[in-house]
Amino acid sequence: MPIEFISQLQQLIQPEDILLEQSLCWSYGYDNSRLHALPEAVVFARSHEQIVRLVKLCRKYRVPLISRGAGTGTTGATVPSEGGIILSFERMNQILEIDPANRLISAEPGVTNQAIQQAAGKHGFFWAPDPTSSKVCTIGGNLAYNSAGPRAVKYGTTRDNVLQLTLVTGKGDTLHTGVKTTKGVVGYDLTRLMIGSEGTLGIITRATLKLLPIPSDKRTLQITYKSIHSAAQAVSAIMAQHITPCALEFIDKHAIEMIRGYSSADLPHNAGAMLMVEIDGSRAALDEGLEAIISAAKNDGCLKINHAQSEKEIKALWETRKALSPALRKIAPKKINEDVVVPVSRIPELIDGLDKLSQKYNIPIVNFGHAGNGNIHVNLLTNPDDSQLQIKANDCLQEVFQLVLDLDGTLSGEHGIGLVKKEYVGKELDTVSLAYMKAIKQQFDPDNILNPGKCFPG
Repeated sequence: MPIEFISQLQQLIQPEDILLEQSLCWSYGYDNSRLHALPEAVVFARSHEQIVRLVKLCRKYRVPLISRGAGTGTTGATVPSEGGIILSFERMNQILEIDPANRLISAEPGVTNQAIQQAAGKHGFFWAPDPTSSKVCTIGGNLAYNSAGPRAVKYGTTRDNVLQLTLVTGKGDTLHTGVKTTKGVVGYDLTRLMIGSEGTLGIITRATLKLLPIPSDKRTLQITYKSIHSAAQAVSAIMAQHITPCALEFIDKHAIEMIRGYSSADLPHNAGAMLMVEIDGSRAALDEGLEAIISAAKNDGCLKINHAQSEKEIKALWETRKALSPALRKIAPKKINEDVVVPVSRIPELIDGLDKLSQKYNIPIVNFGHAGNGNIHVNLLTNPDDSQLQIKANDCLQEVFQLVLDLDGTLSGEHGIGLVKKEYVGKELDTVSLAYMKAIKQQFDPDNILNPGKCFPG
């Protein structure tokens, strides 16, 4: 960065809110993808007005500016691959407004998902998105990736649960999008455009989120099956019922075996797949709904249905699903983790195809995820430090993505594109679509300073 830029940056930012020494900047150059690049500086955001001035300064000197929440993303979207400044939102973490009468909450981007849930919960509400990392991930990150979690099957993704945004474009302009009402059709829907754009179009400084009333009760089931086919048949049957689950999670046989030592739940040794099903609502409606779900779940391949009768039993059942991430980290700390999506009816074809690829490349593949909307997390248990194995893994990944597209699916459900997937984007999007998207990027960020090098093929 030019000396005059650094001088002006130091005049703009308070000394306690800026890091310039490499040793101090180092830890802000990574995310959960385990990719890393050293930022030239780290700035801790404090206010919208400060960010406006910062963007204009970065634009003047063509210095990249990368927004960062808690770094829980898995695609390298917050890695400063072209240098520049990391703009951290860890100190811009205030809840600004709670309006129970209109079912909304407004917050700065550095507020954690958990803090939003706790604040809303005091008034009898919740925010629908619930990523696995909800304790530490930030609202800004949820918006950047359109993160969702298990509840998306019933309540929708982040895009479906945001009313308004305030942001700064790459020109330094302030933009207000959306309305506080649940209906509104004046102008283009820039709110939904911004969500999932990974900080490449604008820097969000305030978000107004739609709240939902906390259901009075819930029912939780753990169902095991002989095969993935019988489990997938049950998923389709369950989703056809009059009551929509608030969670419908899938775990394949490899995942079941892997977590056997990490969970206290009773796991049959002959299980080919497992479903976690949860429904919520009023007690009267749930009893009838539970009967419908159990009836739909029973087929020739159903081995066992566990119905949790207490909070303790619910926690024990969910232990199995929550044990997956730590188990995977222990077994394969540098695994390749993808979050593909296919139509629900084609989940069996996806799993069969993944099994064949696992055998072809001799790479273990573990699958689990959100079966209710076909979002499956595909984990290739490989070691990037082994160059020959990594070549095989990359070839295998190419075929995984082609399999997903052949099944009318998409390459990412909620993890985003970042650096990891950008070279595969052209497999899903045609040249005309990419050209329009790049034109949108040019309009919002004409000098390409906002998170450059992400999302689009090189």
